[in-house]
Amino acid sequence: MGLRLDPQDTERSRDVPPSASRTLRDAWLELIKPGILKMVLVTTALGYVLAARSIPSIWTLLITLVGTGLAAAGAAILNNYLERDTDQQMRRTMNRALPAGEIDPDHALAAGVGTVLGGVVLLAWQVNLLAGFLVLLTAFLYVLVYTPLKRRTWLNTPVGAIPGALPTMVGWAAANNALDPGAWVLFGILFAWQHPHFYAIAWMHREDYRKAGFQMLSVIDPSGRRVFRQAIGFSLLLLVVSLGLYWLDLAGPLYLFGAVTAGAGMLTASVLFWNAGTVQAARKVLLTSIVYLPAMFVLIVLDLLLTGTWS
Repeated sequence: MGLRLDPQDTERSRDVPPSASRTLRDAWLELIKPGILKMVLVTTALGYVLAARSIPSIWTLLITLVGTGLAAAGAAILNNYLERDTDQQMRRTMNRALPAGEIDPDHALAAGVGTVLGGVVLLAWQVNLLAGFLVLLTAFLYVLVYTPLKRRTWLNTPVGAIPGALPTMVGWAAANNALDPGAWVLFGILFAWQHPHFYAIAWMHREDYRKAGFQMLSVIDPSGRRVFRQAIGFSLLLLVVSLGLYWLDLAGPLYLFGAVTAGAGMLTASVLFWNAGTVQAARKVLLTSIVYLPAMFVLIVLDLLLTGTWS
């Protein structure tokens, strides 16, 4: 759910025959996109921990992660359901469970809707209505807005970055039942981060996207100039926005040093991507972006512990 985490975002090509290598359990596990789910949970926990400003309630944090995880898994299943025909046209997705015929589409649809609603109800009931509403909004934007936009306009990427950035706000709302300025800074970090992350993926798999009819920027501009500019611009924005936590006194010098270092790493990788324009350079941007979020989470927690900010 929370997910600008694109269905293909952190997934690798699959050249293995489907049925020969996968049990039904594995097929269902693939549908929830566990790599993306982990990122959603990390960013949700990040929002919760920073908003709590104290040793968090383990029970509330656990319920928040379970509810968000359920909705994220359900949204991923629904995305698979809606894109099962186009997945069949791309080499790296043709062996997924739905295009491979391993799972009945009607079963996937029912499971997706039920799991999303289950996550929303759990959050609204056990945490607060704001967290439940934000999870529902995230799933709605991801499944019913971003997913169909991929076939119509390259603007699907910035539009899709909105639901992808919302999990931090879910975590914040779960801790505070409000959206303070810090929540918006975290949202901005996630929003900016997704652009170089996904533009790298779109460049690596541009031929697959073209065959499937997805209107990615790497498809409508084969020269890559716009892709490279976007990656650099949003990496620069990421560096600037990440300083907001320090300016708001939500993080200290350790975080500031780490944020500048991590942001500079993203910007450097994006500039090298622009200079080389190769799949290898795109992969370096992708790997840098994957390291960035867990590193920021660790930085924030360490900063809170070392500065005695947690009460």
